[in-house]
Amino acid sequence: MNTAYFTTGDELIQIVAPDGARAEPSEFSESVADITTDKLCDLYEDLVVVRRIDAEATALQRQGELGLWAPLLGQEAAQVGSARALRSDDFVFGSYREHGVAYCRGVDPTQMLRFWRGSTQSGWDPYRYNMTTPAIIVGSQALHATGYGLGMKFDGVEGAVITYFGDGATSQGDISEAFGFAASFEAPVVFFCQNNQWAISEPVALQTHTSIAERGRGFGVPALRVDGNDVLAVLAATRTALMRAREGSGPTLIEAVTYRMGPHTTSDDPTRYRPAGLDDEWRAKDPIDRIERLLEREGVMDETLRGRVAERADDTAADLRRGCLGTVEPAPMSLFDNVYADPHPLIDEEREAYAAYRAGFEGVQS
Repeated sequence: MNTAYFTTGDELIQIVAPDGARAEPSEFSESVADITTDKLCDLYEDLVVVRRIDAEATALQRQGELGLWAPLLGQEAAQVGSARALRSDDFVFGSYREHGVAYCRGVDPTQMLRFWRGSTQSGWDPYRYNMTTPAIIVGSQALHATGYGLGMKFDGVEGAVITYFGDGATSQGDISEAFGFAASFEAPVVFFCQNNQWAISEPVALQTHTSIAERGRGFGVPALRVDGNDVLAVLAATRTALMRAREGSGPTLIEAVTYRMGPHTTSDDPTRYRPAGLDDEWRAKDPIDRIERLLEREGVMDETLRGRVAERADDTAADLRRGCLGTVEPAPMSLFDNVYADPHPLIDEEREAYAAYRAGFEGVQS
């Protein structure tokens, strides 16, 4: 594989411009030459459905049905494009914002919400979907992915690992350690940074005076910078990085340059630190508008397609709401059920102590 374009340079990989026009053919556009009109429509549907899931979950949090939610508005192309590049046997280590990736991996959206509702300790079975549940500790998942990738390499297992994190996470020691280990041992890991420009309330320019991609290169990790609002470019870049991992060429860092249109989480107010003009600038680069304009240019966007996709999005949102409101909350004593795979005397002791406490508390209440 020609890897010359991995070594230097920070020009963004772009296949579709914000106005929907295709860029001049390149090595990366060849990587998505198999994306037919039908597949392009499927990607468009993914983007719309993922945004609808996010909007419904945000509404549920505002109505008191979720404790918290981490919106992904504006980052749909980065998540859908990368997720659709994965094979079923690849393993995903996400952060707390990869709802679009989870959707593409087949996770029931209702399962995504249970974590944020506090009705489960995890959310879904990671081995069923080959994707971990949300990681709240910033950057920790990159170390987990590197360890998993090293295990695959030592066991002689073919495949790849991808881990997601934001621009702010690259200032965490965990990310540096993951880069160092992965580069030294040529672990089959794709580090996918969604550079959404803001680490909570701090702009990326305060995090680093170089690109995020350059940070990876400093550890010996080849890097790509891609227009994170261009779903085809993200798909192409991720396919390239995954191919390197599978062929034994080691890790790759992808910096997907995108923008968080909403708050960091629903407990945040971005208007306190972010100028409205910046939102307007990025709104013109919206990933869904971009793919709609491409489909219009190619003569396939019509009311039938719009209606079908909108209906799918609405049905998904309705199912999500029903599933959330119909969730059976766990019994208090179930807290001890899945701490260890096998019985453990310490857990037995703590279970008995908690049962006694509850019995005494209920006696006082009565």
